[in-house]
Amino acid sequence: MAASKSFLTFSQQVESLKNEKNIEISDPKYAEDILQRIGYFSLMGGYKQLFRIPFTKKYKSGTTFDEIVALYQFDADLRELFLKYLLQIERHIGNLIAYYFIEAHGISQNEYMNPNNYNNISRNRNTIGGLIKKLYGAVNSTEHGYVNYHRTQYGNVPLWVTTNVLTFGSLSKMYNVLPQSLRSKICRHFPNVNQRQLERYLSVLTKYRNACAHGDRLFTYKTVDQILDTPLHTKMKIPQKGNQYIYGKQDLFAVVITFRYLLPKEDFSVFKRNLILKTGYLNKRLTHITESELLEQMGFPDNWKNIARYRLTS
Repeated sequence: MAASKSFLTFSQQVESLKNEKNIEISDPKYAEDILQRIGYFSLMGGYKQLFRIPFTKKYKSGTTFDEIVALYQFDADLRELFLKYLLQIERHIGNLIAYYFIEAHGISQNEYMNPNNYNNISRNRNTIGGLIKKLYGAVNSTEHGYVNYHRTQYGNVPLWVTTNVLTFGSLSKMYNVLPQSLRSKICRHFPNVNQRQLERYLSVLTKYRNACAHGDRLFTYKTVDQILDTPLHTKMKIPQKGNQYIYGKQDLFAVVITFRYLLPKEDFSVFKRNLILKTGYLNKRLTHITESELLEQMGFPDNWKNIARYRLTS
């Protein structure tokens, strides 16, 4: 077993970057401040890879500390941008679930605690059981004033209140086990999206929502789950390996595709405009990573900016 790395002061960390890694540092005091605020592991462990010469531990000649920080800050900006629209979709899905469930079963909390009001087939029963435990916990939560108010004032927490407490993951599971009739009504709010597609979209978005919330590195993040192939994959001529598209399935571009299908057109346009600005600004600050290298790491095809030019149908 290899020996654990020794403790280094912030100034020693800076010296190590300069002398051992050959990273150019123009302002050692600034570098110390950054390492103090971000942490050596979070910065270098998370964002050094693109600056290293492949299959070696050496960095590209002339790599600067400022470039690595710029990539870190870009990723933080990405998390903020994507999280804004992930939360918007989360709220929309929660509202639709509550609306159509209450329309079908009424406002009593006993109705959404009843497994018979879901698609209670054998393969769904464990999911439904876990979901009801989450719902019970949400109803009895003391962390949210509006939940406390409905529980103490009325002795009932309607689903439109409870969905505000549920995580994106719980909402995704709730959608998955709803009766087909309710899933169908929810899908009607998203033209060109069927029930199975929405199920996959929500599964992938849940993982990205968690990655954003936990501060994970986003620009290279990939999920195990994949979205289904869409007409956009074909129209954008995304390259394939065998029958599998190499971009836009489980990477950050898959989220962009999902946003295209689930967000209002105006909101998607604002999102895309901001994403173009952020990637453009980063590219101006980088000299040792090309735009193509960055896009490949993000899972973006070179023509990704054209995504809004195509209709969503076949």
